[in-house]
Amino acid sequence: MPVKRQDKEYTEIKEQMFQDKLAQIKKQLQQLEEGTLPEYLRRLKRLEQQHKERLRLNDVWKTCCKENAQRTCEMEKRQSKKDFEQKKVELKERLICDWEDKKKQVENDKVHIELSMDFNDFKPISTRKLRRRLNPDGHTISSNGGPQEKRRKQSPTINILLDDMSINEDLKLINKVSGKSFVSRKQPQPMVTDADDHTVSCDARIEDGKLYFEKRWYLRGQAIYADSKETGKFGATIFSIGSAEICIKKSSDNTKVKILLSQLQKGKYTIRRRST
Repeated sequence: MPVKRQDKEYTEIKEQMFQDKLAQIKKQLQQLEEGTLPEYLRRLKRLEQQHKERLRLNDVWKTCCKENAQRTCEMEKRQSKKDFEQKKVELKERLICDWEDKKKQVENDKVHIELSMDFNDFKPISTRKLRRRLNPDGHTISSNGGPQEKRRKQSPTINILLDDMSINEDLKLINKVSGKSFVSRKQPQPMVTDADDHTVSCDARIEDGKLYFEKRWYLRGQAIYADSKETGKFGATIFSIGSAEICIKKSSDNTKVKILLSQLQKGKYTIRRRST
């Protein structure tokens, strides 16, 4: 009997605990629906704080991006202005160089025209030949009224082409007889080949404001490498192309170097393209 009674009391206590816990859960559910549950309020407050912090960070990021964009825009404006001023100066210098080349060309043309006009103005003096008249005795009367003497018959001239050695020997003999010092004729200098002084002939010319060198065309503003025995190899940019020379600007110190077309043809200067 006592065991059954204890089991019954244990069951009743267990049932009472279950009912109390169920009632507590129902009460918490009712508070959650009403929005007054303490755990809900505590978690809701934490979420609100996280939301506010995230909004603050978004505002800070927005401000940073705006300031960075503003700085980038100002920097690009300053760089654009600097590039514009530099391009303006380069354009002015290029035009000045071109006009100087044109001025030299016009002056050379003027000199050639004046020389050609002076040559055309020189004309041989023409003499008028009078008709011969005969005296009653059959003699020819000259222009001054007297009888005209017979002209000497000029002997025909013979031009014999001799080589320089024979001419020098003849000059030695003539000067020896006349007692003058002998001055030999200048012998033509032999042509210097590549084996004598290592001179290299390169194909270089200028046409329509463009430079043709070693099967390649070069334009103004093109990046190149220039090489010579005196200065060595250096990077540069073609600044201007004249009629008989080019002007390049060194990349290291922006100094200008003038290269004649003859120097390119003789191999004293060589150029090749450079990737920018």
